[in-house]
Amino acid sequence: MTFSHHTEKHYISRLGWLRASVLGANDGIISVTSLVVGMAASGATTDTLWVTCLAGWIAGAISMAAGEYVSVKSQEDIEKSDLAIENRELHRNPELELQELTHIYVQRGLESHLAREVAIQLTAHNALEAHARDEIGINKQTAAQPVLAALSSAVAFSLGSILPMLAIVLIPEHQLEWGMIVVGVVALAVLGAASGYLSGTSMYQGALRIAIWGIVAMLVTNWIGSLFNVVVS
Repeated sequence: MTFSHHTEKHYISRLGWLRASVLGANDGIISVTSLVVGMAASGATTDTLWVTCLAGWIAGAISMAAGEYVSVKSQEDIEKSDLAIENRELHRNPELELQELTHIYVQRGLESHLAREVAIQLTAHNALEAHARDEIGINKQTAAQPVLAALSSAVAFSLGSILPMLAIVLIPEHQLEWGMIVVGVVALAVLGAASGYLSGTSMYQGALRIAIWGIVAMLVTNWIGSLFNVVVS
């Protein structure tokens, strides 16, 4: 007898950290670069731009971590509440829960007798897991992970914020305003392409959609900053 092992590559397992990482890096590049571009357009000194960038980096990383944690923790709390309800019903009304699971499998295309047999076997194996997955839609791949989301977002934001800081150091002062915009747009395009690759979608579309938003943000803040035209003595 010959046994074959076939493993498919799926991307859903990356959901917990990829979404938070892309969001954090995107926000780090756009918000910090746009902030510094606006300050540069106002005539601020290089020292002022450096301090502004540093403050934006620290505040943004903490804000992203806190926001992701609170948001995903709320999702986790909902999942725990639903699991508690389901666990209680499994003890109170096991036959009704079995019928409910059977009905779900019938709706998915199984014949009634086979659906009930599947429901019985899955209930015997792990009733709560079966109902969590097939009734509520909770599974290990997509379950909320607030700490992972918070850390991924904060680290990614910090990495995105490093780019405008490096630009301040490396780009000549008279070219800094537009040089930072170029650096920001290129960084966003690379991020979008990497996101597309990691999620198994079009790298070109990922790069384009994220770069467009960055261009809009940087041009708007550049225009607003130019309205102040700070004169440095």
